[in-house]
Amino acid sequence: MPSRDFSIHGAIDLGARAAAAKQRAERRAQAAGAAPAGGEPAVVDVTDQTFNTEVVERSRRVPVLVDFWAQWCGPCKQLGPILEKLAAESAGRWVLAKVDIDANPQLAAYMQQMGVRGIPFVAAVVNGQLLPFLNGAAPEPQVRQAIDQLFAALRREGMLPEGGPAADGAPEADPRYAKAQEALQRGDLSAAKAAFQEILAAAPNDVQAKCGLAQIELRERVEKLNAAQVLADADAKPQDVALQTQAADVEMASGRVEEAFERLVAAVRRTAGDDRDTARKHLLSLFETLPPDDPRLTKGRRSLQSALF
Repeated sequence: MPSRDFSIHGAIDLGARAAAAKQRAERRAQAAGAAPAGGEPAVVDVTDQTFNTEVVERSRRVPVLVDFWAQWCGPCKQLGPILEKLAAESAGRWVLAKVDIDANPQLAAYMQQMGVRGIPFVAAVVNGQLLPFLNGAAPEPQVRQAIDQLFAALRREGMLPEGGPAADGAPEADPRYAKAQEALQRGDLSAAKAAFQEILAAAPNDVQAKCGLAQIELRERVEKLNAAQVLADADAKPQDVALQTQAADVEMASGRVEEAFERLVAAVRRTAGDDRDTARKHLLSLFETLPPDDPRLTKGRRSLQSALF
């Protein structure tokens, strides 16, 4: 897990500007259901001037995930709400810092110096050290899983701030999923898949196991594909349902959830017979990679119903 020490030289966290930024962050955290008064906020907006205090210094008490985003970035608008939701759910285990790269050129330049060329980009900052974490958007279950794996790695390497919320406040893992999570942390997809299948054999309607299994199957399919070629071929041959399902997999795995759903709904609309059924069934399989309360899932189901009837 590569890391680096860093700071923004000349950063100032004094005066009305910093106080106003902190007040905005605390109001935002309370609205998101953050930690009670006196604890860490769930989400903070960070500027070139407040970065050292809001991120670097705070990271010595609690890990901070830094979300580099911009208003014009579509995938950022997908990933941002997911991160904010998970930060609120963490109840102080970690803090999310939001950096608008257009409004903060110094931080944007630092991101480029790290070799990052695209957003959304998320870095983890722990004890003043930066750990590149996520590049690109992803569905909520994958983001949640990535964060769990990050904290497992931080615990193994003894990098968590001593006595901080991340050390003391982490929830106990559900033992039913321990085998699957351990396999995922090792990168052993086959073992994780078998573990989820074992859960479903005993409890066929277990939503979390269904979601985990669907995510693994999606990853297995995408790993066999040349993503750029599949997308180009699918756009050139809209009537080829097999290509449309592969392209939807690529989009789903890269966090372009709504685009994947729209692609398959369009395939359902313009096909008939077996082809239409193939597109429909594949879309249903992608639905299973998202938690039931994901608003994109609700929208996708409505679009599919409209296309069918």
